[in-house]
Amino acid sequence: MMNPSSLVLTAALLSGLALPAAAQQKLLPAQSELAFTAKQMGVPINGHFKKFDAQLSFDPAKLLSSKVAFTVDMGSATLGSKEMDSELPAAAWFNVPKFPQASFNSSAIKALGAGKFEVAGQLNIKGQVQNVQVPLTMTQTGAVTVASGVLPIKRLAFKIGDGDWADTSMVADEVQVKFKLSLSGVGKL
Repeated sequence: MMNPSSLVLTAALLSGLALPAAAQQKLLPAQSELAFTAKQMGVPINGHFKKFDAQLSFDPAKLLSSKVAFTVDMGSATLGSKEMDSELPAAAWFNVPKFPQASFNSSAIKALGAGKFEVAGQLNIKGQVQNVQVPLTMTQTGAVTVASGVLPIKRLAFKIGDGDWADTSMVADEVQVKFKLSLSGVGKL
């Protein structure tokens, strides 16, 4: 039979009361941005996604067990023009009815020093999966951590703008995906 103090300690541990609750890490969407720049006939065209989310478990002291998962609502893309925005969900571009979300799932995170990291993982857009290396810089101000960076992708590798739009003299193959993700609950870097 357990003595009363052991019983109280066991009950407290089981209920989680004796352990400090780990801060939940989450994306702060109102303070975050996910944008892209493509070139049409050499002219930059800027757009952004209005809806995206991240699930993360990031500990700079335990990078081997840290994970990042990111989802993007492809139907939330905008180029700021009603005419162009109506084309983005179409089959040739994002094919939103068939592929409503794009995703990124990390497989490894490597510290490069001075707040810089490289996140390896799989990027899935339109059912096309590519291994990518995402370079990012993390900064902290108070309780908010900002992860920012630029990921160049080849749109044709993801079948974005295929068919009549596959001609790269009209729309360049390279697209710059820019992100600024504000996060809460991340420990000191």
